[in-house]
Amino acid sequence: MSLYQDIYDIVKRIPVATVTSYGRIARMVNCNARQVGYAMAATPDDQAIPWHRVINSKGQISARKEGGSDQRQRQKLIDEGVIFDQKGRVSFDEFGWRTAEIPPMSEGVAEDWPEDWPHPDEWPSDQPQADEPQTGEKQEDLTAQKSTDE
Repeated sequence: MSLYQDIYDIVKRIPVATVTSYGRIARMVNCNARQVGYAMAATPDDQAIPWHRVINSKGQISARKEGGSDQRQRQKLIDEGVIFDQKGRVSFDEFGWRTAEIPPMSEGVAEDWPEDWPHPDEWPSDQPQADEPQTGEKQEDLTAQKSTDE
């Protein structure tokens, strides 16, 4: 199977009104977030792939190659019930894809699950790990905390 097909197979499992990040998908298929973005941009029209449910790690719709954000992606998410805050962000706490929402393998959800893919129970969360750099306001908070701790 190709990398793009692996990515598409995972994206097809994202439930309605739920989002995940490029990075989370990348960790599932052992590539980088940019490659997931390229795959989403190249999504074949003849496949039912919910590309619009993949957003950046800040909870925002990423700018497109030609600049700006994709209003079509935003509208598709809104139509599904996803809510954006005033800064154009989606809360992963409220709308993030959780592995608990994926039926266990024993229920046959992935009879054809590739052997080299991690089990959904082993998938990383969208929440940054303690050793991952934070972005935006959280990074400023961490920097301030480190300077007071030293």
